[in-house]
Amino acid sequence: HAAGAVAAVTAAAASGLPAAAAPASRKVRYAIVGPGHRGSGMWGAEALKRHASTLDLVALCDVNPKRAEAANGLMGTKAPVYADLDRMLAEAKPDRVAVTTVDATHSGIIVKALDAGVDVVTEKPMVTEVDQLKAILEAEKRTGRKVAMAFNYRYSPKNELIWQLLRTSGLGKVTSIDFSWYLDVFHGADYFRRWHRLKSKGGSLWVHKSTHHFDLVNWWIGADPVEVAASSSLRRYGRNGTLRGTHCRACPHKGSCEFFFDLTANPRLMALYAGPAGEDGYLRDGCVFREDCDIWDTMNAVVSYSNGVQMSYSVNAFMPFEGFRLAFNCEKGRIEVRDFERQGWDVPYETEVLVARSFQKEPERMTLQRREGGHSGGDPRLLDAVFGKEPVPDQLRVPDSRAGAMSCLTGIAARRSSETGARVRIADLATEAGFDG
Repeated sequence: HAAGAVAAVTAAAASGLPAAAAPASRKVRYAIVGPGHRGSGMWGAEALKRHASTLDLVALCDVNPKRAEAANGLMGTKAPVYADLDRMLAEAKPDRVAVTTVDATHSGIIVKALDAGVDVVTEKPMVTEVDQLKAILEAEKRTGRKVAMAFNYRYSPKNELIWQLLRTSGLGKVTSIDFSWYLDVFHGADYFRRWHRLKSKGGSLWVHKSTHHFDLVNWWIGADPVEVAASSSLRRYGRNGTLRGTHCRACPHKGSCEFFFDLTANPRLMALYAGPAGEDGYLRDGCVFREDCDIWDTMNAVVSYSNGVQMSYSVNAFMPFEGFRLAFNCEKGRIEVRDFERQGWDVPYETEVLVARSFQKEPERMTLQRREGGHSGGDPRLLDAVFGKEPVPDQLRVPDSRAGAMSCLTGIAARRSSETGARVRIADLATEAGFDG
């Protein structure tokens, strides 16, 4: 086991970031915009339990009030429910809002909150389009309020171990990166049965999912992306299916479709989505083979960085297992990571790390066990960083809008490259967004 490095990670996890600006004599007035599964879970029940002494939930806001009321019931709270964001900001007067809505709506909510004098913590991606980024950056300058990014993967101990090894292993500069992410036929398919299947909602998995990974790389190597060349295809879902319906509960093929998803087996999802669906028509168990799907499930990219590093990156969304393979090729050796998030066979650990030094026969082997909490232990540590009281080391400070911008620009560049077949320069997108670095 990586005793020294893991000890350093564990010590770092004990610290946090000052909470939203508010008098020390009262709790932070806190609102959740979009209290669905993630919003009412991690940002709702978990945050309120973990930081009960510092948070006061003053409002829930959702375009579907029935869903917000269901969230209240699941969280055991009685927060006022609003369907109108402007009214919520004016009446509830939060100090901070958590934005956990459909990706394409993040920017509009963030800008309104900033203009109301409210700080924001938002789920990734911060934006799905370049013009949305410009609006947020201008609002931050105009108001002096700030956006914090919920990049919880930074806070997973296994990913912080990688950050530490890149700085302490003595392998010299990183020259290139091999990074493959595997989404299985459960998690991967879920993106195609929900609103994520539409570029207009989630910007494609290049933006919705890969911004997690692009941020990790930016953070790991301490550099900015420069140029992206990408290609993508839809090989398994959408129009590729031979069995098709609207949603699983009403599907005539439920007995024969491999991707049948039984929403009724999950009381929490039923409460949040089945009943409230009458208000907005949203089908949480939508068919993965709907022909309106316009995103991709097979994606590859080459990304170059400001320090000369090149990354070969891929995502596949219908694998038999979940996790990733990662390697840093360095001047004096190589760091390899194999991560097992979910698979059909037993493994004695979640993550294995090999540090191989040139001219040495045996690599150093390190393993990390599975950690409690979402995103491999990252969620609770992120909550502590956002809402805690103690300072954190620089590498664990909550990422800001610049980090959000750089990850989103990488994803948008990959999407544009996939659509046009051309290389896309990050500087060109940044200029388009009015982003000066």
